[in-house]
Amino acid sequence: MTIRTAHNGEVELAYETFGAPGGEPLLLIMGLDFQMVFWPDDFCQALADRGFHVARYDNRDAGLSTHFTSPQRENPFRVLFSGSRKPVYTASDMVDDGLAVMDALGWDSAHLCGVSLGTGLALATAVLHPQRVRTITAVAGGPSGKLSLLRYVKFGVFGRFARIKHPDTDAGAVQTLVDMIRLLSSPHHPFEEEWARSVARLSHARSPRDPSTTQRQTAAGLNLGATGRRLGEITAPTLIVNGTDDPLIRASAGAALARRIPGARAVVYPRMGHVLPEHVWAAMADAMAAQAGLAAGPVTTG
Repeated sequence: MTIRTAHNGEVELAYETFGAPGGEPLLLIMGLDFQMVFWPDDFCQALADRGFHVARYDNRDAGLSTHFTSPQRENPFRVLFSGSRKPVYTASDMVDDGLAVMDALGWDSAHLCGVSLGTGLALATAVLHPQRVRTITAVAGGPSGKLSLLRYVKFGVFGRFARIKHPDTDAGAVQTLVDMIRLLSSPHHPFEEEWARSVARLSHARSPRDPSTTQRQTAAGLNLGATGRRLGEITAPTLIVNGTDDPLIRASAGAALARRIPGARAVVYPRMGHVLPEHVWAAMADAMAAQAGLAAGPVTTG
């Protein structure tokens, strides 16, 4: 896969594509602190097989895109609850990053699919730049804004993340990522360890994880509250996907989000956590294709 670079001012954004350039443009927006490779290759290919020209990219501060530094280190969850410190960059900056990738590909508009933080960025794009959004698929997200979203957060998982401790070595860093993926996966479905270890190794080789990125992207995400109050303005067809076993976001967050967007549909997939397990790929790709007018398949629940 060829890595290419888009530019938003001085920020470089690494991206790659799947499928034929003449297909329906689809931009995949990754969530907090993870690289584009956490969109499974086979899922991206499944989307390409259904007629999409798929682009995935590293958000700023992740992977091969431009990284930032913070004036001081602090717990990202303190940032979440206080929100008092001026962010190094904003959600609007991150929205503009996605548009820069679209511009580099020559896309006047595209279908957007975001996961977790990426959901908020996709929705913000539809509010701020409606002419550039064809459809939205919002995965593992909920209502934007700190106060709205906190109602649906499961806080117990944060303590489990804090207990992940491994040596400060390459092997330890990879195992930390594997353990994080395990925590974000459904406990009621076999853990896809081979994929998790493979993508953890690739992610670490591309760019070792910087925990301060979590702080900066969390702070940026708090800016989504303003656009969250304007979700009723969204006119693009919207599919909202959550998992029954998401350890971070309550499945009911999807229905709450759907109530704020005219015509939105909320789907809950069984045995799905905060990551996309293989058993939902076909159903989800079919649903996205149907929404984009590429197929007549129904929106199924796996």
